[in-house]
Amino acid sequence: MVSSSCSYAATAMAKSLFQKGADFVSALVFMFASTNLVVELGVVLVVLMGWQFAAAEFVGGAIMIALLAVLGGLLFRRELVEKARERLPRGPELASSGEKLRWKAAWADAASYTVADITMLRKELVIGYVVAGFLAVVVPMHTWNSVFLTGHGFWTSAENVIVGPFIAFISFVCSIGNVPMAAALWHGGISFGGVISFIFADLIALPLVLIYRKYYGNRLALRVVLVFYAVMAAAGLIVEGLFSLLGAVPKTRPHRIVETSFHWNYTTFLNIVFVALFALLYWLYRNRERFGGGQGYAIDPVCGMQVQIANAPAHATRDGRTFSFCSDGCADRFEREPVRFT
Repeated sequence: MVSSSCSYAATAMAKSLFQKGADFVSALVFMFASTNLVVELGVVLVVLMGWQFAAAEFVGGAIMIALLAVLGGLLFRRELVEKARERLPRGPELASSGEKLRWKAAWADAASYTVADITMLRKELVIGYVVAGFLAVVVPMHTWNSVFLTGHGFWTSAENVIVGPFIAFISFVCSIGNVPMAAALWHGGISFGGVISFIFADLIALPLVLIYRKYYGNRLALRVVLVFYAVMAAAGLIVEGLFSLLGAVPKTRPHRIVETSFHWNYTTFLNIVFVALFALLYWLYRNRERFGGGQGYAIDPVCGMQVQIANAPAHATRDGRTFSFCSDGCADRFEREPVRFT
């Protein structure tokens, strides 16, 4: 659970940074760094695939960030970015002196904001986890491997780095959860660069694409996915070229991919810790008024997002109650079906 949720967490945190005024490309760079330049991922790659893949992940991560900075500056137009920023209400300002003095209320508000985000994205999250698990069990690895070319030199590498992100997109597997599948693809014969581009592509799994659409709107989300795809494929090809020149591409392909039975390992304990943390957040959310939280905030009845009442883009009154909305779109849906959302 922890492994497969890292990309979702990075996406939500990047959205929060953008929401608070950060440059859009910088927020996307944060997503790349927090999913590809992390120690846990390097450890898992070393254990399952070898040090070469761990090194390639960190080298490629730096290459992707450089490519993203260049392409993002050219393709993410200011008007599109500002329109997307207007879709998102301002998040809670936890760093102010007033919030520091009443830290219990600040934590309660942060917990409410987290639960509201999860509520807003509940369909995408459920689809992602369920379909990823279903595909992992039902679709045999030779089916995935059959779409990759082999034995054509450079053209094999070029095709593999293009197909790798596409497999990540349709397989719904993201973050560290895609490493066992990457190991199986490597075992099946695809190129080094193809494996690397597949691992890089954890941020364009279909559920995340749906989340980008909900956060930023159709036009900007489409540009984000296309830029990510190009950056991931290019980085995979560049990394393979560099490692080939250095003679660092592995010569062997392991037969043992991953344990298929339950084990008490670091992932198990991390799952337990994060389940406990989520339980604490949910408890704070349910008791936010008890700690002085929730003052000045409301929950959008349509999408479930927590919004600041004073900065909410739209309001509506029904039966003596005032509702606040994160966007005009949610307000319009409420006006069309008020009974459903009250």
